[in-house]
Amino acid sequence: MAAMEDDLVAWGRVVRLETRGRRSGRTIAVVVGFVQRDGGAIAVAATAPEAGWALNLEAEPRCRVTIADRSWDAAARRLAGAEHHAAVRDLILRYGTPSEGLGSGPSFELVPAG
Repeated sequence: MAAMEDDLVAWGRVVRLETRGRRSGRTIAVVVGFVQRDGGAIAVAATAPEAGWALNLEAEPRCRVTIADRSWDAAARRLAGAEHHAAVRDLILRYGTPSEGLGSGPSFELVPAG
């Protein structure tokens, strides 16, 4: 990971999401924007339907989340309809102008496992 991404994770601006590669079986780490949800969950959204991390979560919902100095295991639940739209809206409100395509890919709620 690049130093800038590490800083943004450490500052709590973005989440480091570790998924299991659906083909390789290896741990894949990405950095994405997030919003807090009720019960300690967070929501994330992909900018494209073919985003690798999103496809990995579809195949294996178990993942690892790191924000600031906290890491935990989580389970992903794909959001649809009004929940998907609310997550995309909240991401736009948190980060300002949306990145191109935000919301055209799937969104997920990541719930702490256990």
